[in-house]
Amino acid sequence: MSDFGPPPVIPPQFQIYNSYVEDPKWQRLFTEIWAGCLGLAIVLSLPALYRALRKGRMFTGLFGVWEDIRGQGYVPARVISTKEGVPTQERSRVLDYLTIFRSILLWSPLGFELNLGQVIVVVLYFTVVIICIVTHAPLMDNPNRAGFLALAQLPIVFLFATKNSLLSLLLGPGNGYEKLNYIHRWSGRGLFLGAVIHGSLWIRNHIQYHLPVLGPQKETSGVAALSLLCIIVLSSVRPVRIYLRQIFFYLHVLTYVSFFVTICYHTIYARPWIYPPLAFYGLDLLMRLFRFRIKDAELTPLKNMTIIHVDDCDGGWEAGQHVQLRIFFGGRVFESHPLTIANAPASISCLSSRSIVLGARVTGDWTRALNRYASAEQERIARENSEKVDAVRVPVHVTIDGPYGGCSLDLGEYENVFLVAGGAGVTFTLGLLDDLVGRVVRHQRARGERTRRVEFAWAIRSFGNIDWFAPMLMDIANTAAESSLDLHISIFVTCLCDPEAVPPLPNSIVTIIRPNVEQLLSQVLRVKMMWRMGTGRGGVGVCASGPESLTRETANAVAILAPVHARRVGGIALHTEVFSL
Repeated sequence: MSDFGPPPVIPPQFQIYNSYVEDPKWQRLFTEIWAGCLGLAIVLSLPALYRALRKGRMFTGLFGVWEDIRGQGYVPARVISTKEGVPTQERSRVLDYLTIFRSILLWSPLGFELNLGQVIVVVLYFTVVIICIVTHAPLMDNPNRAGFLALAQLPIVFLFATKNSLLSLLLGPGNGYEKLNYIHRWSGRGLFLGAVIHGSLWIRNHIQYHLPVLGPQKETSGVAALSLLCIIVLSSVRPVRIYLRQIFFYLHVLTYVSFFVTICYHTIYARPWIYPPLAFYGLDLLMRLFRFRIKDAELTPLKNMTIIHVDDCDGGWEAGQHVQLRIFFGGRVFESHPLTIANAPASISCLSSRSIVLGARVTGDWTRALNRYASAEQERIARENSEKVDAVRVPVHVTIDGPYGGCSLDLGEYENVFLVAGGAGVTFTLGLLDDLVGRVVRHQRARGERTRRVEFAWAIRSFGNIDWFAPMLMDIANTAAESSLDLHISIFVTCLCDPEAVPPLPNSIVTIIRPNVEQLLSQVLRVKMMWRMGTGRGGVGVCASGPESLTRETANAVAILAPVHARRVGGIALHTEVFSL
């Protein structure tokens, strides 16, 4: 038989685009890109991860809060010379430039919830998504590429949504789900973008060629899946997340489960991309079982605040972490809320207590109902036992899930520390202060703590709010006064009401003015530059918590001042804490 040579090649302009062959390649390319970027982030986090592992912080809280039933108490870490970790002049210059660059990324545009670094991440993410959707894809005739890319984003949406993930562990302390959740939100919007492009163009094609949009299983399930995504996105806007939290949560769970079912009916190509999200969510549920605790607790109602003491909690968390708390009262057993732990573990704390201290400020229905319940029960118990009302604590049963989050900075590594908080956000900085003073004073810098000066600033609306945590501040300030640690407390009151209610706190000042964070930080930096005492450049650690306006102002202050002062003071590090859904 004669050889007629190779078969003819069809010119590209006449070839039929096979989306089921070409589009999965772009799915894999997109996955390789984001997985590679994530791997790079983990590699860059290795130094911080090593320091956390060396100081015993890496696995703190991994298996939940524990009770010291054997009474072993605190076992100090090995003594680390304060000379360790002091960089050489050449290394310091490199680290200083790196600190300056990172500080610039902290700048946040006025009123925008993301800082510059996060904006860059989001822009790069959407750039990759759009390039993968439109490159060599005949979207008008065959918009399957957008659908394939929407599916490819499911793993990243769930990876950054779960509270317990290996990612948070690998990125080191202070990088919990609350810090990474912005990627979950924006990747969800990227998924929605791909689904809208895919669905709207297919609907357009069906209308153009007079094909039924509803009726056949593929079309009907596709419209149903797109409708469920619309519900998820619309119910996830910020006002709904903040003011209708429980509705948002239950609607979110129900709709994404329904979406998984309908998308599997819509296309067989969805199933491989469903398994990773299910695995991430399964791991999250498994880890929650290890962290779940049922505890006795006591409530102390104050004006616009309820203090919660969860009994018999000796360790398993570190300062700055928070728990999901559920309190059994008044038929509200199905509601859980995140509350920051306001004290350090008993082995370190300046307080003589084995409890976890939480503060629930009256801001919504649940906190208001809790405060009213605690007040009514307090009066009833006091009346039945003929006791003073203020001395009575209300017993309740609670469940805690956690701890989660935490501070990304080990404040003991910095000679100067600046803590600033607004309102109930003080629970975060108060826990850090308790931990730092306890490590420096009670345990005599057993982990090589080098902190010499702490500036603690708290902005509140009225003088009476000082009573929320005045006893704790008093104990911490008295402990610090017994040592060489220079602790200064500044309280800023923005309302002229009852100035006689100010308790006497050692080495503190109360002023009726709104704080200017940039000016306060400038004062700390000036004192640092004048007060070196031959110890080298020990750096300044800054932590802020409270309303977004305060944390954003603090981040902007660091972004402005760090390029000028970072090299002189040995670097400025920042951690901000604002919990928002």
